[in-house]
Amino acid sequence: MEKFTVLTGVAAPLPMINVDTDMIIPKQFLKTIKRTGLGKSLFFEMRYNDAGEERPDFVLNKPAWRNAKILVAGDNFGCGSSREHAPWALLDFGIRCVISTSFADIFYNNCFKNGVLPIKVSKEDLAKLMDDAQRGANATITVDLVNQRITGPDGGELRFEIDPFRRHCLLNGLDDIGLTLQKEDKINAFESGQRVERPWLYQA
Repeated sequence: MEKFTVLTGVAAPLPMINVDTDMIIPKQFLKTIKRTGLGKSLFFEMRYNDAGEERPDFVLNKPAWRNAKILVAGDNFGCGSSREHAPWALLDFGIRCVISTSFADIFYNNCFKNGVLPIKVSKEDLAKLMDDAQRGANATITVDLVNQRITGPDGGELRFEIDPFRRHCLLNGLDDIGLTLQKEDKINAFESGQRVERPWLYQA
């Protein structure tokens, strides 16, 4: 998993509440177990019409936000059914940080496991960031996980809180497999002991 330390980029405003996981990545795209290739289907029903053509009024189809790295969203983002494809789609599109006042628990946890930083802020702070995001490509936002702060295009700073363990994992690029491999020497030592004490377990 790629490390997350400091991210600077355009923030796309999505002032909608209760954006569920089926809106983020519809069910017909859940057949794949690959983490790549889902970005083109992110927010599919909002981005495209029935003919498969882009809807020009959707924020990620507008020139100013096509390369957004940050999403500023309304309350209760990621609600609905549990699907890890939702953070996969965001990441594949290029979005590595989602800022909202609240997230659904499963989506929130899945983000950390896949290298996406979900940040919870107050309604007042979200309103400021939403205003910054509305400015488009000429107004970048910096998300500094090391110092836990967000810097707006005018230099204003907001601090955010995050669980220390989750912060550690993102800063070091550690998903569940990465965390396990940190104990590889102990795993190998255990297996070596098992081969001596219980050799029948390793017989073909």
